[in-house]
Amino acid sequence: MDITAVIEEHMAGKSVQSKQMYLYWLGRFQDWLLGTGGDLNRLTRADVQQYIDWLLAHKKSPSTVSVALAAIRAWTRWTGQDHAVMNLRTVRPPRVTELAPQALERNERNRLLREVERDGNLRDIAIVYVLLYCGLRVSELCNLDREDVTIGERSGRLFVRQGKRAKARVVPLPAEARHHLSRYLAERKDRDSAMFLSNYGQRISVRQVQRILAKYGTHPHALRHTFCRALVSSGLDLAVVAELAGHTDVNMTRRYAKPTENELEKAVEEAFLE
Repeated sequence: MDITAVIEEHMAGKSVQSKQMYLYWLGRFQDWLLGTGGDLNRLTRADVQQYIDWLLAHKKSPSTVSVALAAIRAWTRWTGQDHAVMNLRTVRPPRVTELAPQALERNERNRLLREVERDGNLRDIAIVYVLLYCGLRVSELCNLDREDVTIGERSGRLFVRQGKRAKARVVPLPAEARHHLSRYLAERKDRDSAMFLSNYGQRISVRQVQRILAKYGTHPHALRHTFCRALVSSGLDLAVVAELAGHTDVNMTRRYAKPTENELEKAVEEAFLE
């Protein structure tokens, strides 16, 4: 059976990215099978187990192995070969709550702000400052309306109406974000209710915001992680950070108190400097 045809048949309606991910991993598995005398359409449990062991032996992370196995499990389900994925030995990937999210270091943050301001696009500048200083999810930013934003001389706030799981919240709007939002709004001549508009005058999309940040070598999640980590590092109570970030589970917030790999490496190095 042709991999692409099977994926198109069983993943109709799924995103292009999901289809590409399955196609990529099944293609890699098929290439490996060809080198070992296996057949994607006549799988054995030994084939799958040996491939998992091969990935781990080649230093693939548990998370990567988990993604590859998900594609293989889907293939066996589609082709009636479920026996090939029964009782496999795998390495459990770390849970999301066990990971310290990757935030921007101070120099990375400063570089981002410097570069976006130098480019001079007031909308893009405002987007970066709101994501960084308010910790919004990119979907929450795109859903903001002008009436959701209050800008005063000494204070401001964002009313996030469409948070995760329909949970609304109010987020303070710091001075830097107020300044750049005010500049952007002063430039606007339209009466559209959306806070951020695309270059074509429509409400900006998640994909468009991702492309804007990609120009500066980052992504919206990194700015949200930076916001949360900065608050936790300042000593703010985790419950307060969870409320500001819109986390429904404080364990998600607790991740930001965990040391990053860089911090662990630095701590070990400094311990042996004497």
